[in-house]
Amino acid sequence: MTFVVLISLCSGSSAPGSGTQAATGVADDPTALVRRATQNALAGRSHRQPLRYQLRKVDKRSDTTKEIVETKDGAVARLIAIDGNPLSAEADETERHRLNYLSSHPNLQEHRRKREQEVIDRVNRLMRLLPVAFLYRYEGMTPCKSGQCYRLGFTPNPQFAPPSEEAKIFRGMAGEVWIDLAEERMVKLDAHLIEEVDFGWGIIGRLHKGGTILLEQTHVGGHQWELTHMQLSLTGKALLIKSLDIQMTEDKREFSPVSPGMSYRQAIQLLENPGASESLEVGDPK
Repeated sequence: MTFVVLISLCSGSSAPGSGTQAATGVADDPTALVRRATQNALAGRSHRQPLRYQLRKVDKRSDTTKEIVETKDGAVARLIAIDGNPLSAEADETERHRLNYLSSHPNLQEHRRKREQEVIDRVNRLMRLLPVAFLYRYEGMTPCKSGQCYRLGFTPNPQFAPPSEEAKIFRGMAGEVWIDLAEERMVKLDAHLIEEVDFGWGIIGRLHKGGTILLEQTHVGGHQWELTHMQLSLTGKALLIKSLDIQMTEDKREFSPVSPGMSYRQAIQLLENPGASESLEVGDPK
């Protein structure tokens, strides 16, 4: 679905001028800044360091925390808490059985890796459209977690011709984007739907006007930025029949690097021993 793709649009350096000179340049041409930030994010994706982290997801049905390890074979996750509490002995044993089953069925992990790659490819295609899909205006500088950020407002570009069904969502979005001064990376996207928009392939569903999307990124070391907070409040129709109500928050924390050469089975070994440190030597991303 398109809204799933949107959660990664900010993820993924160049150094702009400082102070008044940089702000003046952005005020004159904010689209150029968005184009550079987009290029930086895409470049960052090509050599990012795999990570181990915790992901807490809260929606209308559940509150779960998972530990996730990224590998060359795709990410591997282990459920470690429900409603903020550690798993019961029975639930923990069930999770161990699931991981053991995954370890002995590499076809399941390969299927997951392919799905991850499909999402990455879709995200990259949409991200390349950001400089042309919206009209940007410079709103000023603002303090942010990384120091100082440019704050830009955006509205749909009436001249934008979506090249795909998924890209049509851009015609119904407006809001603000914050871009880090020092590294020109997207730090925050705060958007709302100003009209009904289709998602998926048009016939799959529709999102209603008034929905909101909040994404926040954090610098986690080197030139690497990761999506650390997401909040979605969206309503609509799935299959144009079933009511859709998405109220969801996700938070990532406790990032640590892992070896780029780690296999998914090695990740499972780590996850089966939550207190253990990675025994493999962590290398620099190539």
